[in-house]
Amino acid sequence: MFLRHTRHPIPAITQYASPGLIDAIVYAGRPPGDDDAWAESGAPDRAAYGYWAGRWCGMACLRMALFARDGEAPSLYELMVGCAAHGGYVRREDGGVDGLYYRPFVEYVREAHGLRAEVVTELGPDRLADELDRGRLVMASVHREIRRPERPAPGRGGHLVLVTGRRDDAVTFHNPSGHTPEAVSATLAPHRFDEFAARRGIVLHL
Repeated sequence: MFLRHTRHPIPAITQYASPGLIDAIVYAGRPPGDDDAWAESGAPDRAAYGYWAGRWCGMACLRMALFARDGEAPSLYELMVGCAAHGGYVRREDGGVDGLYYRPFVEYVREAHGLRAEVVTELGPDRLADELDRGRLVMASVHREIRRPERPAPGRGGHLVLVTGRRDDAVTFHNPSGHTPEAVSATLAPHRFDEFAARRGIVLHL
């Protein structure tokens, strides 16, 4: 059994300002910007929050890790701006966004936050367990529907969660887009987690 011990508790942070609205946003089409708590994200206005909130899974994972190390962290919007300046996000001419790009992200967290990180492209169950046993946090790419694990996995990858430890043959993780408290702070058997996983991600050395 291994549970990650950090200087501070690892908070469960969602990429949306109001966790109670996530179900309506992801399953009922409610606009992310329709959230009166938008300013808590650090965004300059409601429109900017609405544009970025659905793309902040990686920034939510980073914010959790920084809180675990330092007891404090910049806002989601501030983290995104810094990451984008390093090429982690790239705005397209059509108004969309490409990213999160892993290698620019790794450079950003090293230079801006003194956090060592590495890209892992063969992140199977054994490698994931090994990294957790070494006391590291792992940003793992999974399908967003991992928040409803009772259903068949519709695919792999595209969304980042923060894997925080393992115990009793299960992995524990925080999901930035979890639509219920149980989905935000979740536990799954390794083989079930792997069915949603793209087997790539970023290892954080706290």
